[in-house]
Amino acid sequence: MEDPSWKQENSTTGIRERHEERRDIVAKTKEATSEFIMERRGTFERNETVRIEAFSDGVFAIAITLLVLGIKVPKSHELGANGSLGAMLIKLWPHYLAFVTSFITIFAKWVNHHRIFSFIQRTDHPFLYWNGLLLLLITFMPYPTALLAEYLPHPEAKAAGAVFAGTYAATAFAFKGLWHHASKNGRLLAPNVDDREIRQITTQFRFGPLLYLAAFALSFASVGLSVGLCLCLAVFSGFQGWPTLRSAVRFLKRRP
Repeated sequence: MEDPSWKQENSTTGIRERHEERRDIVAKTKEATSEFIMERRGTFERNETVRIEAFSDGVFAIAITLLVLGIKVPKSHELGANGSLGAMLIKLWPHYLAFVTSFITIFAKWVNHHRIFSFIQRTDHPFLYWNGLLLLLITFMPYPTALLAEYLPHPEAKAAGAVFAGTYAATAFAFKGLWHHASKNGRLLAPNVDDREIRQITTQFRFGPLLYLAAFALSFASVGLSVGLCLCLAVFSGFQGWPTLRSAVRFLKRRP
């Protein structure tokens, strides 16, 4: 004859095991759901930053293309009877200078913009507005470029140079605001980013706007030096963001 207490004990043990199995299943389901939600959220955030960068790339491309419209083709009737096309083309040297300076600058800004987005994983509304302000100034750049090209040999060259350098300074401050908002307390940055890169970018945007302000002040004394400083700053900031160059610098610093 079977012992009723043994049956009850086995039944209680079975019920307990089934409850534990159910708890394990529920816990694993919640964990899998949480991981799925986090993965979907991360994918959504990356898609949002990709959209912003793609839109920004289009704006940069249009702005850099519009620069060439400031170089006018000499009309045949402007040459005169004994005119020389070669001489007319040489006279357009202010347009070439302004074009090259602005092209290099916008290209360097695009390099820095792309570099920033390599560290950004999330976005918010203030970041969109900062990026919009930056794109506003980028699209405005063809105008001061054409203005400088037209008035460089003119007595009013200093005013044109001030507008040119002032636009560059405003763009530098917009970049500073964009990066400050994204990097403060790692607000919008991806996890496990290289702290050395973050510090380097922060330092660059800390001193860049001040140097462009110096170029703006210099334009009232010498337009040529002001434009030259703007060009040097653009080249330096653009090349400073190249990983190969940064790696070479770190290698040289490690050498005894």
